[in-house]
Amino acid sequence: MWVNVHAHSYDSVWSTRLSIEVGGSGVALDLRGWVNSGLMTFFFFVVGLEARREFDLGELRERRRFALPFVAGCAGAVAAIAIYLAFNAGRPSAHGWGTAMSTDTAFALGLLALVGPRFPDRLRAFMLTVVVVDDVVALLVIATVYSGSVHPVPLAAAAGFYAVVVVLRSLGLHVGLVYFALGAGAWVALLKSGVEPVVIGLAMGVLAFAYPAQRPSLERATERFREFREQPTAELARSAAAQLRAATPRNELLQQLWHPWTSYAIVPLFALANAGIEIDGGFLARAFGSPITLGILVGYVVGKPVGILGGTWLVTRLSGGRLRPPVGWAAVAGGGTIAGIGFTVSLLIATLAFHGRELEEAKLGILSAALGASALTWLLFRATARLPRRLRVRALLGTAEPLVDLYLDVDPERDHVRGSADAPVTVVEYGDFECPYCGQAEPVVRELLRDFADVRYVWRHLPLNDVHPRAQLAAEASEAAAEQGAFWELHDLLLDHQDALGPDDLVGYAEQLGLDVERFANDLRERAGAARVADDVDSADLSGVSGTPTFFVNGRRHYGAYDIATLSAAVRAAGARAVLTGASRGTR
Repeated sequence: MWVNVHAHSYDSVWSTRLSIEVGGSGVALDLRGWVNSGLMTFFFFVVGLEARREFDLGELRERRRFALPFVAGCAGAVAAIAIYLAFNAGRPSAHGWGTAMSTDTAFALGLLALVGPRFPDRLRAFMLTVVVVDDVVALLVIATVYSGSVHPVPLAAAAGFYAVVVVLRSLGLHVGLVYFALGAGAWVALLKSGVEPVVIGLAMGVLAFAYPAQRPSLERATERFREFREQPTAELARSAAAQLRAATPRNELLQQLWHPWTSYAIVPLFALANAGIEIDGGFLARAFGSPITLGILVGYVVGKPVGILGGTWLVTRLSGGRLRPPVGWAAVAGGGTIAGIGFTVSLLIATLAFHGRELEEAKLGILSAALGASALTWLLFRATARLPRRLRVRALLGTAEPLVDLYLDVDPERDHVRGSADAPVTVVEYGDFECPYCGQAEPVVRELLRDFADVRYVWRHLPLNDVHPRAQLAAEASEAAAEQGAFWELHDLLLDHQDALGPDDLVGYAEQLGLDVERFANDLRERAGAARVADDVDSADLSGVSGTPTFFVNGRRHYGAYDIATLSAAVRAAGARAVLTGASRGTR
């Protein structure tokens, strides 16, 4: 709107020069340059954080699975580039082939949620891994193809700054200002070297490990907070806050800090600075006959889905089915079509590759591709929704074996199990009888078992002794009741009376249930169930569980809410996948 109302003011604002000088030397860029090369560094920093999380906790933590999204991402980029080059062969505009290769992660996943709301959640994870590969490849292209002539001395200085960052991280230093200063030094050095400096953002982001919060660090944080609760001084407040930050994974802290800034400020500002084009009939007629516009449009709308779908099929075929997408082929196709949105990175490369009229034509191709990809994904979703239910479930969920997060499988001879032993869906909860959130989850679990006859439920102990002083005793009491065949009866009583878990209360519950009270009290006094509880705690540590309640559905950790709607959706998806997997095995 701005550029079509008053083009001169739009151009004059973004061409305003801003310089930062220290001691006679510094950096001078126009405002558009500060946005594209400066602020977008933080965007790629978040991309690096997301990539690291996928490698540490996501689908790529099993390294052999990296082959499929890597090939799919590269194939999608190569197919789009090939189509662009076919339109621009023998022309100077062929140099802009990088404009047609990269998917915008935020826009693609956001529009996927709008036009394909019933696509499985696992498609989002699969698409995230594909587009992360896509972004990394695009960044390498920016650094090698669309940078200026390289000057070795400042490039070496940038490498030196980054080496210091790596060393400090290995030493366990967690002072954000130090890393910011070193990153800024590397950014300036890269800018002076002729290499597009946004690459330092990704390089810094991948250094932040992602991991589940560790119980020892959480316990230390609890101790510090208790000290502050008893004596609320500024010094103890600072100590408690520092320990809370130390207990939280660095990757998660940084994403929480920077994701809102990049999503709601930096990317919109980047769009405002770069997406403006003057639109009239003559321009549209000329642009839609331009090989630049057509190459980008067809490359994204056709090349991306063909490449991603073809690359995924190729890996599945060559691996004999050992590597297959975590979703069905209709979902893979939907991921491929939505990958045709190349807004942010594509615009960035366009500003590096084109100028003047060619840049305007490239922008129109990028924006048109985003609309075309969204429409194509919507049509694919509507077509899939019309399939018979069984075909639709297979097309969306597929038959791939999901990654299993639960370290120790359920053992009916050892575990406390509710429901049919042959149920296709198993829900495991690590819980604490004194934890109020476990108390809130208990009615949900009971409703879940009423609604689904094909679900078995397993309780495993994880008493959080640092915050719940009676949880350990309650867990051992439940094991004493289990020795008399009354585990679940006492389990229900304990969660219904979480404020009364003292020794006398526990003995009273045993009497209420008609147990041998003397035997129960003796087992409780001698801590006969302590070893059994400790085994559950060890299995929780091996599965990366640090808090309660934590749920696993068919071995896969459940993230997010544990209300009845959310857990029911997870159970339905797991049940459908179990049926499809069983049918697939039966046909082999």
